[in-house]
Amino acid sequence: MFETRSLAARIVLQVIITIAVIPFLIPLYAMFTKSFEGAGWGNYSAVLQVPGFARFFLNTAIVAGGSIIIIYFATMAAAYGFSKLRIWNKELFFWLMMVCLTLPEVVLIAPLYSTAVTLGMLGTFWSVILPIAALQIPFTVLITRGFVDGIPDTLFEAARIDGAGTWRIFWNVLVPLARPMAVALIVLVLINAWNAYLLPKVFLVNEDMGVVTLLPEFFRRQYNDDIPKILAASVITVIPTVVAYVALQKQFERGMAAGAIK
Repeated sequence: MFETRSLAARIVLQVIITIAVIPFLIPLYAMFTKSFEGAGWGNYSAVLQVPGFARFFLNTAIVAGGSIIIIYFATMAAAYGFSKLRIWNKELFFWLMMVCLTLPEVVLIAPLYSTAVTLGMLGTFWSVILPIAALQIPFTVLITRGFVDGIPDTLFEAARIDGAGTWRIFWNVLVPLARPMAVALIVLVLINAWNAYLLPKVFLVNEDMGVVTLLPEFFRRQYNDDIPKILAASVITVIPTVVAYVALQKQFERGMAAGAIK
């Protein structure tokens, strides 16, 4: 691990990190300050008075929660299989899954829409939850497999000698040991699902099924947009993900670091 022992090295490293962070802070600062232009806190009050405001957050929580549950169990099971089980041609299946990382969301809209109509899921949360899960699982499996690879095989062999079956080993050995990775998955999926815009815009056709990323739409006009209120809606939208990341930062970093080191 990289360490800085001297005071000069720490100062140089701090300066470099500060400079690297500035480009990311400028848009956030601009968004927050400009959200007070004009009516000030009245912009936030206008956002809170949007019809069905609480429903937007509830719908987003349903989408994010459903995506987290599906992705967590599918990812842990897949990583367990690819890493520790003897499966015929598992490397071929793994790399076929990795090919899915190259598929952008926008090119799948037409086939996904046709499938949702055929299955009668258009206008339901499943039409958003399932595509979000399918698009994120390849990446989550990639990082989780690296974490599972780092768990000694002797632990699984000892459990098998004691008579534990495949699923019991999964629940009693892998799942408890993979808690740091579970937190990382939860944070990653929460951020991606909470910020989803295109899929809810297309598939949640009912007026009472809007999500928080659609709140700015209430302040878009034919000829000009109410920019301060749009930015105020954006600030309110990102609060839950920021709070979740700050609260789980240490566990998230541990999980990502463990998943990146094989």
